[in-house]
Amino acid sequence: MGFESMFLEFAALLAVATVVGAAGLMLRQPLIVSFLAAGIILGPSVLGWADGGEQIELLAQMGIALLLFVVGLKLDLHIIRTMGPVALATGLGQVLFTSVFGFLIALMLGMSTVGALYVGVALTFSSTIIIVKLLSDKKEIDALHGRVAVGFLIVQDIVVVLAMIGLTALGAGTAAEPDALAMEMALVLLKGAGMLVAVALLMKYVLPSLTRHIAHSAELLILFAITWAVAMAAIGDYLGFSKEVGAFLAGVSLASTPFREVIGARLVSLRDFLLLFFFIELGSGLELATLGSQVGPAIILSLFVLIGNPIIVMAIMGYMGYQKRTGFLAGLTVAQISEFSLILAALGLSLGHVDRDTVGLITLVGLITISGSTYMILYSHPLYERLAPLLSIFERKKAYRETEYDTDEKGRPEILIFGLGRYGCGIADMLREQGKKVLGIDIDPEVVRSQAKENLQVRFGDAGDPELLESLPLVYIRWVVSTAREADVNLALLNSLRREGYQGRVALTASNSLDASRLEKAGADLVLKPFLDASAKAADWILAPDESGKTH
Repeated sequence: MGFESMFLEFAALLAVATVVGAAGLMLRQPLIVSFLAAGIILGPSVLGWADGGEQIELLAQMGIALLLFVVGLKLDLHIIRTMGPVALATGLGQVLFTSVFGFLIALMLGMSTVGALYVGVALTFSSTIIIVKLLSDKKEIDALHGRVAVGFLIVQDIVVVLAMIGLTALGAGTAAEPDALAMEMALVLLKGAGMLVAVALLMKYVLPSLTRHIAHSAELLILFAITWAVAMAAIGDYLGFSKEVGAFLAGVSLASTPFREVIGARLVSLRDFLLLFFFIELGSGLELATLGSQVGPAIILSLFVLIGNPIIVMAIMGYMGYQKRTGFLAGLTVAQISEFSLILAALGLSLGHVDRDTVGLITLVGLITISGSTYMILYSHPLYERLAPLLSIFERKKAYRETEYDTDEKGRPEILIFGLGRYGCGIADMLREQGKKVLGIDIDPEVVRSQAKENLQVRFGDAGDPELLESLPLVYIRWVVSTAREADVNLALLNSLRREGYQGRVALTASNSLDASRLEKAGADLVLKPFLDASAKAADWILAPDESGKTH
């Protein structure tokens, strides 16, 4: 293919993706679903313009690397240690549950033992890329359920590597030699340990000084970050792990540097552009001609994934002491199968273990569950409000894991502040200087811990959680202040306070005049407008007369 025709094909691909994305936006559909649809249209089943070419695959792989790199940037070793136990328990528990029951369901559908084994394993793995993209778009990647989800997705990635090794060995005939298979798996684990040690040494002795030197040029810093992410993804893949694991470790290795916010902010747009090609590649790989006869079994297996996987995660997290809301939001993230499932099916076909019907079945389950879970994650909060009364069985009487974020109360708080960002912390500090007793609430566990060290009474929680208010001492609170900029969140908080019979005053934050008007009409006692108020104050200072009577 000549350069001109390749460039023309690339332009046509972007044009189709833009048109389909715009149509989806008009129909209020998630962009991920629109891009999958664009991939199907561009793929061999319809137009045949995107046939899995190397260029699209390369761009898709770079998008995946940057996505997991940005996620790793947001984490530090302390968070990984605190999330480790629940990530390991939910990750392994969900893998065991789904693989066993998926295998049994496939057998009941009349599949062969080997085919049912492949289906059971394929149903086990969730898509790290899709979940992290959705949580990032919803700004929930830093929430407790988002961090738990990222933790057990990394556990799943490790398991899928071991599963691939086992199935490849089975196809090569080494299954008759258990020692050889055990040796191969032990070698992968040894490589993984070596990779972790190498990254730890680089974090301590090389990366801090290197990034300080490079940061003199912002462009060079971003180039280094991209190079580091892609290189670590390639190393992870070369050592027998997934690219996701390598790129994630690259991000974690820079998470303790003072430049992680700058790097993350600069890479978001590039990440989103490159991920377009991942979804197009995924959609173009779906062969619709092989799916017709598998609709019935696919619906049964899809319902198992969409319902069964969240249930097992909720059960495990509830047993470990997490609230039902946290378990529910984290559980929804595993309600789909991943691109690894399709790769696994292709591997089984190449080894002669499964036929094209089984590949078509797994493909159709992937299409249904990816689309379905996208809507479930995007509308997770309204979904929870409807199902909350039925979910109490997944919660202990005292969800002690999340009360670990509470501090001992030193007197009854008078003012409640939702959101402890710069604005919220600034308000809290000034009120405390005036002798007021403040209780702060934030959805980020690390913010909660850091503010607790500053002797601020603080709790973990979300302004959008109506059940949180039941556990708060509202009867003593004179003011409830929300620093959230989203008008819908503030309106929901205002309505929840009214349902709880709150008699105090409410101050809500608006990012523009239109939102401020909505909040005032809804009954807020005070509407805070940080940017507008600061602009007006700055203008007053500029125009104020100086000592000579002249304006500045």
